[in-house]
Amino acid sequence: MLRILVVEDDSQLAITLTYLIEDNPRYRVVATADDADTAIAAAETHDPDLVLLDLHLAHGTTGFPVAVRLNDLGVPCLFVSGKAPRFPMPDLALGCLMKPFTAEDVHRSLAMAEDLLRGREALRPKLPSNLTIYEPVDDVPQPETGYIPSKPSLRTRFEHWISGHQH
Repeated sequence: MLRILVVEDDSQLAITLTYLIEDNPRYRVVATADDADTAIAAAETHDPDLVLLDLHLAHGTTGFPVAVRLNDLGVPCLFVSGKAPRFPMPDLALGCLMKPFTAEDVHRSLAMAEDLLRGREALRPKLPSNLTIYEPVDDVPQPETGYIPSKPSLRTRFEHWISGHQH
């Protein structure tokens, strides 16, 4: 059984997502949260297998710090948002399901996420058109001798996303 945490500030949508998720007996919602602090606390308490994470949350918070903390905890997430990042973030999420979505979109997205988490190479007949899968980047170019690498900070990446620039 896949244990899922739903992080969504729209309470009606959180209820709908819970209903759609639990429509499949292989999935169970262990908790819901509407802001960053509650989401992190719920993840630490309930140890979910997957988090469906909205990027714009209650109380002026965003899903990005939640995704960073989930990454630290080893908990994968799938972004669920009306405005997706303009560039992939495979180090923070499996992908992004864009709102609005249908029940079938949710079901197929969860099946895809489960396949990825279980290491299955299943070829789904049709992924939702509003689902973007983030491919992990394995081929990192080797730096020149004497080069001191630096990773773009999360803040820099957010600034690019907010300003609308491509990465």
